[in-house]
Amino acid sequence: MFATSSPSRPIDHSQIRPAVRSLQSQLVEWRRHLHQRPELSFREQLTAAFVAHKLQAWGIEHQTGIAQTGIVAVIPGRQPGPVLAIRADMDALPIQEENQVPYRSCHDGVMHACGHDGHVAIALGTALYLAEHAAEFAGTVKIIFQPAEEGPGGAKPMIEAGVLEHPHVDAIIGLHLWNNLPLGTVGVRSGALMAAVEAFRCKIFGKGGHGAMPHQTVDSIVVGAQIVSALQSIVARNVNPIDSAVVTVGEFQSGTASNVIADTADLSGTVRYFNPAYELFFAQRIEQVIAGICQSYGASYKLDYWRLYPAVINDDGMTELVRSVAATVVEPPVGIVPECQTMGGEDMSFFLQAVPGCYFFLGSANPEKALAYPHHHPRFDFDETVLGLGVEIFLRCIEKFGNLAKGQAVDEIPRTITKRSGSKEAEG
Repeated sequence: MFATSSPSRPIDHSQIRPAVRSLQSQLVEWRRHLHQRPELSFREQLTAAFVAHKLQAWGIEHQTGIAQTGIVAVIPGRQPGPVLAIRADMDALPIQEENQVPYRSCHDGVMHACGHDGHVAIALGTALYLAEHAAEFAGTVKIIFQPAEEGPGGAKPMIEAGVLEHPHVDAIIGLHLWNNLPLGTVGVRSGALMAAVEAFRCKIFGKGGHGAMPHQTVDSIVVGAQIVSALQSIVARNVNPIDSAVVTVGEFQSGTASNVIADTADLSGTVRYFNPAYELFFAQRIEQVIAGICQSYGASYKLDYWRLYPAVINDDGMTELVRSVAATVVEPPVGIVPECQTMGGEDMSFFLQAVPGCYFFLGSANPEKALAYPHHHPRFDFDETVLGLGVEIFLRCIEKFGNLAKGQAVDEIPRTITKRSGSKEAEG
C-alpha cells in the first residue's frame, strides 16, 4: 500500500525563517490550485499562465513560451556574484485521481501524481522571498519552470533554447518531493542518483499457421518467449555485478486464437542503469540477442531503440553544498539519507550534464495521515508541511553559494565545483 513504512519526522519549524513560515499557507494554496488543474506534458498552458501571473505581480523579470510552455525567471541580488539556477517541473500524468479531497483534480484522466505541483509551489515561494529580500543575497538566481519531465522531456529543448545563458548559469539545484522517504528527511548523494532511461520496441515476424501443424510455421510467440528469457541474461552475465542495471520487458502482445500459431509478436520494454559507460552497450547487446534468436528459428525482426534520459549524476561539490545546508535544517545524521538511489529516471540529468549541480530528494511521506502512496499511484498525495522546508533549503543553498562572490566562507563551499564549457572541464 505505502511506499514507505518508516515513521514521519515532524519538521522543526524553528529552523525555518519566519518569513518562510508566513508563506506556508500560500504555498499550500498554490499547490492545491495547481493540483486541481493538472496538465500533461507540453500542454501546461494553465500552469504556465498561473506562474507567469505570479511573477508579473511580484515584479520578477521572466520569459515565457520557452520549449512551448516553459518559463525562466531571473532574480538578481543587490550584490554581484555567481548565477545559480533552480529547476521545477510542471507537468502531470495521465492518471484518474482517486483521492477524495477538496482539491482533487478537475481534469478527467489527468492527475498530479508525482509531486510536480509541490515543486512549482516551492519554486514560487523561493521566487517571492528572493524578490522581497534581494539585498540579502549575492549573485543571481534563475528559476526554470520546465514542461514535460514525464516525457518526452522538456529539459533538453529548454537548454537548446538557451535557458542556461544570458546570464550564464554557474550551477544548478533541484529537488523532488519523495514519498519513498519519510517526512523530515533529505536524500542527497554524490554521483549517480537516478538511472539512465532507455526503451525498445521489437516486432517479430514469423510464419503463422494451424496450431495442429506447427512444422509448417515459424511460431512468433515461441521466438518472442525465447527473447524475453534471453534478455534477462544481459544483466546477469554481461554487466559487472558491482554495477546496477535493469532490462524489463513490459509488453508482449501476440496471437488471435487458441488454435492459431501467430504470425507476429510485439515486445516492448525499458532499460535502466547508472554507469554512463553502458550508454551504447544495451542497445547493441539487445539487438545481438534478438538477431541471434530470430536467425536460429528462421524468423526476422524490426527493432526500434531510444535513449531517452541519461543518468542523473550529481557534482561532488554541489552535493556537499546541499548536504551541508540540509544538516542545518534537518536533524543529522538520521534526517539525511546518503544512499537513496533509484532506478527511476529524470531529465534533470540534461541540466547536470551541462553545468555542475545537485538534484536531491525531500522526504514527503506521512503514513500516519495516509499520505504515503507511491509516486504515479492514483491516490498519491504528500504532507504539505514539507513545502516550507523546501523553500528554506533552497534559500540556504542560494545564500551559501553566493558567499563565493563575497569572498566569505569560501572554505565552507567545496572547491570541487567545476565549471563546464562543452565537454571541457576546469577547476573552479
